[in-house]
Amino acid sequence: MQHPVEVEQLVARYGPRTILKGVDMKVAPGEVRVVLGGSGSGKSTLLKHVIGLLKPAEGVVRLLGVNLGEADEPERNAVLSRIGMLFQGGALLNSLTVADNVALPLRANSDLPPSVVREVVRMKLELVDLAHAIDLFPPELSGGMKKRAALARAMAFDPDVLFCDEPSAGLDPITAADLDQLLLGLRDRFGMAMVVVTHELASVETIADRVTMLDQGKVLVDGTLDEARHIDHPWVRSFFERVGKSADATRRSVYDALLDGARS
Repeated sequence: MQHPVEVEQLVARYGPRTILKGVDMKVAPGEVRVVLGGSGSGKSTLLKHVIGLLKPAEGVVRLLGVNLGEADEPERNAVLSRIGMLFQGGALLNSLTVADNVALPLRANSDLPPSVVREVVRMKLELVDLAHAIDLFPPELSGGMKKRAALARAMAFDPDVLFCDEPSAGLDPITAADLDQLLLGLRDRFGMAMVVVTHELASVETIADRVTMLDQGKVLVDGTLDEARHIDHPWVRSFFERVGKSADATRRSVYDALLDGARS
């Protein structure tokens, strides 16, 4: 079975800083893989490498069977046309209508006539229950509607893999839950794999088939949600139990770290 996403011993660096340290991850067809981690753990860096925005310092990343680090431009473009990306803030252009925002990838990457583009846009907006907003502008939309419009754009070419960066960020719990169900419905209908970066525990529990948990650039967990819950690690326990540190404990941690640095 070919995995739509394959990451093998990925090392990522920004200048002298090593961000990812030998990360492995395979995403199966139709799987919803959730990537978790604290701030600075490497979640966004991993996502950028998988979609080809960054090249590995070491290791291999294959997207739909293609090593993007070695692919030429036509091959890269062919692969990227088979994925969708839902950005954290939606990334809609306020000067364009919802229809024109959704049509952007169709106009840029196909020779479809305007009448066909308009029909495809209408169909994609119907998928996300937003057909009534086709001629509105992004400032006229609620936060949830913006996310759904951005999702319709990400679905423009019926992708084999959909990537979502913090899809529930900034949404109220009800709207976030609706978006989770929408993502699962699209997965079931089209059979695509999904890679979702999120820190929302409710979303993780709802949508995740498997999770990859990162800590300081390394994989803590690569397995089911139940397996993740049984890992004896402070950050993992804190995430699932939502146990936060007090201000005094945080100050002590910083103080201890400074002492350790002075002794070394």
